[in-house]
Amino acid sequence: MENLDKLVRQLCTYSDETPWLEFKYNNYEPEMIGEDISALANAATLDEKSCAYFIWGIKDETHEIVGTNHNLQNLKKGNEELENWLRRLLSKNADFEYHTVEMDSVTVGVMIIQCAISQPVTFQKVEYIRVGSYTKHLLEYPALQSKLWGRLHNRNFEEQSAAQDLDLPTALRMLDYNVYFDLMEIPQPTSADNIAHYMLEEGVLSRQDNGMYAITNMGAILFAKRLADFPKLSRKAIRVVQFEGNNRLNMLKEDIGGKGYAVGFEGLIKYIEALIPTQEIVTDALREKRSAYPMLAIREAVANALIHQDFSVSGTGPTVELFNNRLEITNSGIPLVDIRRIVDNPPKSRNERLASLMRRLRMCEELGTGWDKIVISCELQQLPTPRIELYEESTRVTIFSEIPFTSISLEDKLWACYMHACVLHVQGEQLTNASLRGRFGVPQSSSGSISRLIKEAVEANLIKPLDPTTSNKYMKYVPFWA
Repeated sequence: MENLDKLVRQLCTYSDETPWLEFKYNNYEPEMIGEDISALANAATLDEKSCAYFIWGIKDETHEIVGTNHNLQNLKKGNEELENWLRRLLSKNADFEYHTVEMDSVTVGVMIIQCAISQPVTFQKVEYIRVGSYTKHLLEYPALQSKLWGRLHNRNFEEQSAAQDLDLPTALRMLDYNVYFDLMEIPQPTSADNIAHYMLEEGVLSRQDNGMYAITNMGAILFAKRLADFPKLSRKAIRVVQFEGNNRLNMLKEDIGGKGYAVGFEGLIKYIEALIPTQEIVTDALREKRSAYPMLAIREAVANALIHQDFSVSGTGPTVELFNNRLEITNSGIPLVDIRRIVDNPPKSRNERLASLMRRLRMCEELGTGWDKIVISCELQQLPTPRIELYEESTRVTIFSEIPFTSISLEDKLWACYMHACVLHVQGEQLTNASLRGRFGVPQSSSGSISRLIKEAVEANLIKPLDPTTSNKYMKYVPFWA
């Protein structure tokens, strides 16, 4: 990281340690470091700072630069590397980076700690806060706890700074703003000031009190020429991995996107498409290529993963994994709506400004129809309905290649039946035995199997008869919530 020496000298000019700044000489006691990271991150949010600092090699009383004898990255807690131990016991929204810098012929250790986002940072499931120069349990100070939660609720990831104290030419040089004007179909201004006007209006740039510019998280995540230029966002680059067979034993290819989402999205979709097997089908004497998966479904699922990810979960980013029989798309965070109502519920995003700008860039729709398109495009190819799996801090969408009806698990058949009913209902239609046969691509002779599946779905309270008095032959079904 550049200019660390200038940062340290500037921090040393403070007359006293602030709640978001801690100086140490050679104290690397693991529990103390973990508690202080929690306290400093929470204090930074409380004081509306983007980050806090933990500096080793500075005398606490005089702020004299004396150097430190250790490097945190080389220390261990038991048999485990100290940094890994700290990250394991800190909450997932804790984010820090450690560097060393040579100053006055001695080594200084610098830990830059990002402010708490979404919720207080905890260490060993305990919340800490700085009171003066002391680290205390947050629960002991209800007034500070209430104020901190107020700050957390009002902090918006998109508006926070990914890079600060930049002059305008440097800020624009780090962004591929040409993509913005191309996608918005707006003539690109010729002067830097006029380009900055658009970037400021969109929230891509922000103007600091000192007259310098900052690139916001939203600006960097969408328009960065190199995400590596923004350390706390570099792990949010989307990763595409292709495996041999149906498991993760042998990796064939891996690609990690190095650009902002808007800059690299079309290239990402084309790269995924190139990895997907295709087959040539002859219809009416014409040859056409058909992908193993509908590209519309992949495009919508990938866009959803980018938009709806929880950026407060550090150390992980969106991932696309390709196997012989399926494609899995994983992102941090879980949906804000019940997945059983994902078709009919109004759209809801934890990253509203990001979603709005991506919609205007035509990367996605903000109309809540993305999942409809995913389901319908898979139904048209008579593929299993994509599966949504929720984990503690992540969501995985699995799109399957062609599977014979008899080989689909009962759980996936029921999910497909339910989603078929949902999609038809929002179109003003209802599920029938015939429509479900068409959805699975099975002949009329399979009516009995489809009837049993419908019965199972009714008993599982996924669908219900539109009119229970209708004869079985003409029965129509709607989702349970209709």
